[in-house]
Amino acid sequence: MIRISNIKYPVQLPEEKLPEFVTKKYKLKGVKSFRIVKQSIDARKKDDIHYVYTVDIGAENENKAIKQIKGASRVNDKRYKFPNGIPPSKPVVIAGFGPAGMMCAYMLARHGAKVIVLERGQDVDTRIKDVERLRNEGKLNPESNVQFGEGGAGTFSDGKLTTGVNDPRTGFILEQFAKHGAPYEITYRAKPHIGTDRLRGMVKSFREDIIRHHGEVRFGARLCGIITEECRITGVKVSAAAGDYEIETDTLVIAAGHSARDTFEMLRDAGIAMERKVFAIGARIEHKQELISRSQYGDMLRFLPAADYKLSVKTSNGRTVYTFCMCPGGEVVASASEPEGVVTNGMSCFARDGENANSALLVNVTPGDLPGDDVLEGCRFQREIEEKAYDMGGGNYTAPAQTVGDFLRHNGAEAEVTPSYKPGIRMCSLDKLLPGFVTEAMREALPEMDRKIKGFAADGALLTAPETRSSSPVRIIRDEKTKQSSIYGIYPCGEGAGYAGGIMTAAIDGIKTAEAIVERG
Repeated sequence: MIRISNIKYPVQLPEEKLPEFVTKKYKLKGVKSFRIVKQSIDARKKDDIHYVYTVDIGAENENKAIKQIKGASRVNDKRYKFPNGIPPSKPVVIAGFGPAGMMCAYMLARHGAKVIVLERGQDVDTRIKDVERLRNEGKLNPESNVQFGEGGAGTFSDGKLTTGVNDPRTGFILEQFAKHGAPYEITYRAKPHIGTDRLRGMVKSFREDIIRHHGEVRFGARLCGIITEECRITGVKVSAAAGDYEIETDTLVIAAGHSARDTFEMLRDAGIAMERKVFAIGARIEHKQELISRSQYGDMLRFLPAADYKLSVKTSNGRTVYTFCMCPGGEVVASASEPEGVVTNGMSCFARDGENANSALLVNVTPGDLPGDDVLEGCRFQREIEEKAYDMGGGNYTAPAQTVGDFLRHNGAEAEVTPSYKPGIRMCSLDKLLPGFVTEAMREALPEMDRKIKGFAADGALLTAPETRSSSPVRIIRDEKTKQSSIYGIYPCGEGAGYAGGIMTAAIDGIKTAEAIVERG
């Protein structure tokens, strides 16, 4: 089998025509197999936008093709293999069923370990109803929402699977996602995404697979305490609707998300070593999707999927302002997990066919920006802004919002987009909500971003706030070789523990943690 790279392919042609196109272009004969390895869009020149493909082909004249075709080589496809270690004899307790906890549980259960997953939130079907109740009625369930429940916060997102990490586990994870219901194209797209609609079925499939391998997934079960002896874990305490109970274990994976503030407090009070880390806050910026796609693709937008973007500006005060979790054709979603607090996030379906585009517009917050010496000061800082937003919105989880024109020039500009956030927005000054160093940095960065995407800082673009949960403000310290915390047998893992920044990096960390557990023996 040979691999051919850098194949230029017209955007006007459907992907189904690719095998015929490649076979004819390179004069290949006796083609037995054809597999797309990678696909990306080259939009650097607006008059020459095209797809770029890499494919693997099995054909009769492979030796001749390698010599004659530029960019052709023998396939060297190394597959990831999970280590042949010994699973613990006692149950492995995993707190959290987001991407990190899910992949850790999946790998351990397939390897023969007895796995018990504790998820404080509800199964995905119940969770969908709870999220819709907040959006439509302004009623929050603090234990089942966008942050807590099956699949973690990523279940209600765009489901982006891009990562800058070059890791051999990446391809394996994408294959497993596709196996469990994600679109197969995620295995080769340069910017793969699943969409919240497909994610919901995928996480349910993973749960069913874990159960088939004799694992357990317990919903409405919150880790509320740890039992230790001589700096080793011997058990965990669980809070559940039917009553509190304990589980004897010598292995606990803490895969709680970035919003599990009470879990962080419990771990701090139990003596687990933790530290502050950099995080970010800001707002969601919303535009018409057509504006973004036309800026990226020009008149070729009709042949291409909804365009995305990724922008970053270093301001004069040393802050970094950047876009994060950009959702083409998506909506701004209510993401609170605590009563009387407003939080925003972005979400889109696989088709990305909504009218608006949105992205987080964030400013970095360093440990030095926070007062005192409490390791959880970042959580207090986030909560204070969220509670202020609730009051400014007038209650009922309505979010404060301001047009970019009014934010930059106080010109009273009206929104040119239909706000997608539910339960609704209330126009007000974001200067009264966000810290001065955040609004100052945003004001400096927006015109710079407009130079890259014309119309990005247009008067009618809309800012909806606050975005406070893009990452965890703390890191649970672990030994990077053994993956264990200051208490033997406890494994901090994923985004909430401070070791990931999205679905893919969290899933990778979940697998690394599973490897460390079986290699411990």
